[in-house]
Amino acid sequence: MKIFDLIKLPFNKNNPVTVQVLGICSCLAVTAQLKPAVVMALSVTVVVALANLIISLLRNTIPPRIRIIVQLVVVSTLVILVNQILMAFVYDVSKQLSVYVGLIITNCIVMGRLEAFAMSHKPMESLLDGIGNGLGYGVILVILGFVRELFGSGTLWGYPVMEKLGLYKIGYENNGFIIMAPMALILVGIIIWIQRSRNKDLCE
Repeated sequence: MKIFDLIKLPFNKNNPVTVQVLGICSCLAVTAQLKPAVVMALSVTVVVALANLIISLLRNTIPPRIRIIVQLVVVSTLVILVNQILMAFVYDVSKQLSVYVGLIITNCIVMGRLEAFAMSHKPMESLLDGIGNGLGYGVILVILGFVRELFGSGTLWGYPVMEKLGLYKIGYENNGFIIMAPMALILVGIIIWIQRSRNKDLCE
C-alpha cells in the first residue's frame, strides 16, 4: 500500500464511520455542537495515531496471549494524558464531553487499527494509518457537528449565525429535533447513502 493511501483511503473508501461502521456511539453523543465534535475528533486522532506507533514499535516483543491487555494499557495511558490536557486547556469542552473521552479506550476504531494494522506493520506506516483513520472519523464528526449546531441551535462555535443573518425576523425557527441523537443517526445514514451513490464499488 502506498504511503499516501494510508491517509487518503480513510477519508472515503475506507472511512471508519461510513464504511467500517465504527465509532457510531460518539457520533451520536458529541456532535450536537461543533466545538466538542472538533475536540473529540482531534483527541481520537492523537490517541489512535500514537497508539498505533507505540504498538508497532512493541509488536515483536508482545506475547500473543496478552496483546489485548498491552493494547488496552497503552490506549488507557494515552487517553488519560489527553483528558488531562483537555481539562487543563479547554475545561468547558472537557465537561461537555464528560465520560466520552474516557470511552475512547474502548472505541472500536482505536482497537481495530491496533489489531488490523499496527500489529503487522512498521511504525511509520502505523502512525500514518492512525492519523488517516483518526481524521477520517473526525471529518464525519465535524460535518455532523456543523449541521446539527447550525440548524438545531442557530449557532456555529457558539456564534449566533442565524440571528446575525436576520433569519429569525422572517420566521425561521431552530429545529430542536436536529440536536437529538436520532437525527445524528439519520444524518450518518444520509452521508453513507451519498458516499455509496458516488462510489458504486462500496455496494458490491
